[in-house]
Amino acid sequence: MEIFTNFDLLSVGITVAGILVLGFSVFFSDRKSVTNRAFLFFSLVTVLWSTINYSYYQIRDPYISFWLLRAVLFVATWHALSFFILSYVFPNKSVIWPKYLLPTLFSTSLFVSILTLTPLVFSNILTVSEIGRIVKIQNGQGIVVFGILISLFILGGLFNFIRKTIKARGIERKQNRLVLVGLIFTFALIFTFNFILPAFFDRPGFIPLGALFVFPFVAFVSYAIIKHGLLNIKVVTTEILTFILSVVTFVEVLFSDDLAQIIFRSGVFVLVLIFGILLIKSVRREVEQREKIEILAEELTIANERLKELDKQKTEFLSIASHQLRAPLTAIKGYSSLILEHSFGDIGEKVRGAVDIIFQSSQKLVTVIEDFLNITRIELGKMKYEMGPTDMKALVETAVKELGPQIEKRGLVLDVEIPAGLSFVVTADSGKIAQVIGNLIDNATKYTKEGSITIALSRPIGIGKVRLAITDTGVGLTPGAHAKLFEKFIRATDAGKINIIGTGLGLYVAKQIVEAHNGKIWAESPGPGKGSTFYVEL
Repeated sequence: MEIFTNFDLLSVGITVAGILVLGFSVFFSDRKSVTNRAFLFFSLVTVLWSTINYSYYQIRDPYISFWLLRAVLFVATWHALSFFILSYVFPNKSVIWPKYLLPTLFSTSLFVSILTLTPLVFSNILTVSEIGRIVKIQNGQGIVVFGILISLFILGGLFNFIRKTIKARGIERKQNRLVLVGLIFTFALIFTFNFILPAFFDRPGFIPLGALFVFPFVAFVSYAIIKHGLLNIKVVTTEILTFILSVVTFVEVLFSDDLAQIIFRSGVFVLVLIFGILLIKSVRREVEQREKIEILAEELTIANERLKELDKQKTEFLSIASHQLRAPLTAIKGYSSLILEHSFGDIGEKVRGAVDIIFQSSQKLVTVIEDFLNITRIELGKMKYEMGPTDMKALVETAVKELGPQIEKRGLVLDVEIPAGLSFVVTADSGKIAQVIGNLIDNATKYTKEGSITIALSRPIGIGKVRLAITDTGVGLTPGAHAKLFEKFIRATDAGKINIIGTGLGLYVAKQIVEAHNGKIWAESPGPGKGSTFYVEL
């Protein structure tokens, strides 16, 4: 069969495809790594050298073969340089080169590679076989310069790999061992098929298969560089798929009947390789992004747990601090109240005014601290509820009795609307609900400069609940403020203009208490400056 007669072409084509796939796979795994870049450079030069080396043995025109042979040496110079560079940087991600080393290496390689294209290396053809193949060439003195440079690069590269393997520890030692195994295979193949067989058994037919002999080194180095990355199933599958498609399209080239088919199918083979490499790049990028997202998600989870712990510690600290503050404030409030009640004798009006300010301020601070304590109890899950039959009408009347004087003092009209003949008994913690009612009435008083406050109880038909509505003519609410109003430390937009003292905690605590009763609390407002209504349903 034709495929067996073209086995050398098939093997070289498959090997070239494999080297390209591995070279770009390594590069795409970490494009910033100097090792990965050096490996891609080595892979591309290997492919170029292998292609020219194979072509030289297939061309029957002596003149073209002569120039292809020179091209083989030209590329071989850069091939040896790429091997030395790879050995120098492997397996580091970054390398600081000595100041003049790289310019010296590249300038010397450029000089010698150009030298190989002149008669100073290959002077002329001496003997040509019957089929047009060059048998013997006259060498120039420049061949010595070429041989010395190539030998220095190869021996220097071997020395670098061996030295690094001896010094390396852990993962790097395993990587270097893999590289040495690849080197041993490659040099054994080259020594056997490119030296022993041609020199001693007159079998030069294997010389065009240089790509096949270099492939073990390429494979082992690529595995050493991206040992973990290549194990990703999506990347591996894509690489295998690209390689198989490349082989299939290359086999099609072998079965071509005329030059037009060869050119067309060769073009398809090249396009498959290019698009396959781009596909590998795309898949690897997707995998890397997914891995980064997974890492970020894990880090976010850890950070979230840490924030929860810090929040818990903050809450516990707030609880301790609030308890410590409440005791002295209670004493200040109690003794100032006794002084105002003349328990320690008569006091002048001037002193009475000052003590009254102390009493009022301590009362406000006690309320704030009570809010903080309630928040800490809620967040720590320590808020206790004693549920039982609770008359909402009685709670409203008590709150009006306590806060009525304060409302009248501000010059506001107070209306209380409670229908007669209806029961407003609910199952609730009377103390906690009394706190909510007092808070809502107090808020309406604080943020209403003039006008009225209306407190209404009702039993809406069909819902089986008691509804409390507290309506004021105060600052009102802006559109969109309703949703955030019951969050911690949030106040209405213009609230500070009416009452500068306020923590934004009262409504948050009220919401937590109402929801703990399976109830509902919300606010409605026609707009800023048009008042608002706060509802509680239990």
